[in-house]
Amino acid sequence: MKRDFADFWNLLWEAALGVCAAFALLNLFAPPQDLPWKPLDLDRPIGQATAAKVADFALPATAAPEETAAVTEACMQVLREAGVQVERAEDRDDGGFCIVRGAVRITGGATTRLPGDPVMQCPLAVRYVIWERQVLQPAAEQTFGSRVASLNDVGTYSCRRIYGQTDASARPSEHARANALDIGGVTLADGRRVSVLADWPGDGPRGAGGASFLRRIRDGACRVFSTVLTPDYNDAHANHLHLDGAPRSLCATGPSRARLAEAAAKAG
Repeated sequence: MKRDFADFWNLLWEAALGVCAAFALLNLFAPPQDLPWKPLDLDRPIGQATAAKVADFALPATAAPEETAAVTEACMQVLREAGVQVERAEDRDDGGFCIVRGAVRITGGATTRLPGDPVMQCPLAVRYVIWERQVLQPAAEQTFGSRVASLNDVGTYSCRRIYGQTDASARPSEHARANALDIGGVTLADGRRVSVLADWPGDGPRGAGGASFLRRIRDGACRVFSTVLTPDYNDAHANHLHLDGAPRSLCATGPSRARLAEAAAKAG
């Protein structure tokens, strides 16, 4: 009996040592962006743990002012460490569901500034910088041989329900929390423009390359934003990409059920 007990503890000890050794090897050799306990680094490729690390800066609706200030400052520090100039913006309460907490504004530094320096929640700003560095700029250089100089037709905060509906039962838009980013297109450093409205179908001014570029930045956005909607999804997004940081997840890489049903009805 005593020997069985000793063998059990020896086995348990060996298992514990094995787990510790495996953890040490993982910590040493696995990419930091894939490990949830490693600090978020905006200059590293998007990894398995990147989205979860960004989500750690999300504020609950019940957050006290002290928590909001502390979490937002920690989030802004991540941006500053990446060379991004950012300032705290005033929180706002426009009544009802239109409440913005933890608001920031990117003012310059090592990223492509959004026109008008719009206000957005800090985690959304972090998602944007990751996407701009790891997805948008590489896609532009490889597709067009030119970097993106500016983003066009950008929107963040808007006090409204989804798709601008007036029905009180419609879900509030993430724009009502400054937790969504709409992008209508980009202007390249060489002056060429890529428009979601004109170039998404593939027969616009930028041709097949424009359509491929837009789908590539859509696919990359799905790795860092929680919701990504495109012209394929519905008519409300015919002229822009919608990127947000909602708790739910939806990467629309094809037509929505509503659009498929509409197409089927027309075909019938």
